[in-house]
Amino acid sequence: RRPPRSTPLYSSAASDVYKRQIHNIRCFFYYMDTEQIRSVLTSEIKTIPPADLDGNELASVLIIIYGESPFVIMTKKASNLKVHAGEIAFPGGKWCEKDQDLLETAIRETKEELCLDVSKEYVIGQLDSVITLNSKYRITPFIAILDTVPSLTANSEVESILHIPLTPFLNTIDEDDLPEHRSIKEMYTFTFEKHNVWGASARMLKQINTLLSKKNLL
Repeated sequence: RRPPRSTPLYSSAASDVYKRQIHNIRCFFYYMDTEQIRSVLTSEIKTIPPADLDGNELASVLIIIYGESPFVIMTKKASNLKVHAGEIAFPGGKWCEKDQDLLETAIRETKEELCLDVSKEYVIGQLDSVITLNSKYRITPFIAILDTVPSLTANSEVESILHIPLTPFLNTIDEDDLPEHRSIKEMYTFTFEKHNVWGASARMLKQINTLLSKKNLL
């Protein structure tokens, strides 16, 4: 007969590691379906910018979610750009006078960057606007849900196109502890393979993470 153990089989640290492994396994095998995401992220679309811009310029992006799994599309910006070179971002850009509103800006820029023409009928909602800390843009994120996407072609502003499984990606959230990124209190990072997403794009992803977590979908 074995004598009683005087210490637990697993240490507290080992137990924490085990719990994280189980959580990661569950995240790997569990994927939200598109209709669950649609039900949570559908919101009123306000294409008119706020009156008070606080000295920031207007911009918008399109967060494209597609497929049954589902995936989200992001881009790695070209290294020769004057601002945000090499960063991971959503397709989109600066509002210009020929655009009727900010949604048209996001759709136009997405077509230019990816050769993907998204109809307004597929745009289901939007997130709170986010301000970039260095370039001083107020970015409005719109959300589109598509069944599938065709083969995409990047323009000269885009180095590569990323198709990222949404559920495990959202679960990589962490605090951004780099001092040069901490000019505001709430800064986050998300990771996909070798890519690190931070700044304004990460704050958009944090909004999605929060909305889905409130419905116990993450």
